[in-house]
Amino acid sequence: MSCNCENVNYTKQIKIKKLSTNAKIPTRGSAAAAGYDLYADTEENLIILPHETVIIGTGLAFELPERTFGAIYARSGLASKKGLRPANCVGIVDSDYRGEVKVALHNDSEEAQEISAGERIAQLILQSY
Repeated sequence: MSCNCENVNYTKQIKIKKLSTNAKIPTRGSAAAAGYDLYADTEENLIILPHETVIIGTGLAFELPERTFGAIYARSGLASKKGLRPANCVGIVDSDYRGEVKVALHNDSEEAQEISAGERIAQLILQSY
């Protein structure tokens, strides 16, 4: 079975469920942005110590279209300014996964870094396969 996925706009087919009242729906920085920003669903600010990994919930669950996956990438600002990146470099959200999407952020810097409640922590790009 083949799929001409280049001509399909999958982003209109994503179903999103908020799992907490503080959860923020992903946003795009511009109409041309490839990724949707994911936000930290925390009530308090978090400190990530040097060379530590902290798992941060988004408070969201997704229902992605078949034959797609969500790729979780670093936000360039967090990576370049704070030394924070997803611990697994690129996270994968399978189309059949229905649990909360979480981001494991790793601090590559030599200083403790703070993540504010509701801060943008990663970006999700929907990809077909």
